Amino acid sequence: MKTLISRKNLLLLLFFSSLILFTGCANNEAVKQCLTGHTYGFLGGLWHGFIAPFDFIGMLFNDKITMYAQNNNGGLYALGFLLGSGGWGFFGSKGANRVRTGRINFHSQKFDHAEIVE
Repeated sequence: MKTLISRKNLLLLLFFSSLILFTGCANNEAVKQCLTGHTYGFLGGLWHGFIAPFDFIGMLFNDKITMYAQNNNGGLYALGFLLGSGGWGFFGSKGANRVRTGRINFHSQKFDHAEIVE
């Protein structure tokens, strides 16, 4: 008799369900008290998006460098970061256009003498 869920899939489902359940019990940390000073907005997010590849390399060697500003104003900072990092592809459109408009050669030597089988 064929079962709907195999034993392996059932164990994986049980493992991930318990993982999600136990991580939901973790303590939350109050962060608002730690965030003082300058709050970054849209332009800060845009700048941090531009320098994100360099920040990532710096993060590998120094724990004080972060890629994303913790003290930001939320949605506008995230939008600026996304645009600055090229997340929506605004700055890569010229290269993508070259790929889209490239010619495809259908007359290759492999199919020049192909016969049609009905």
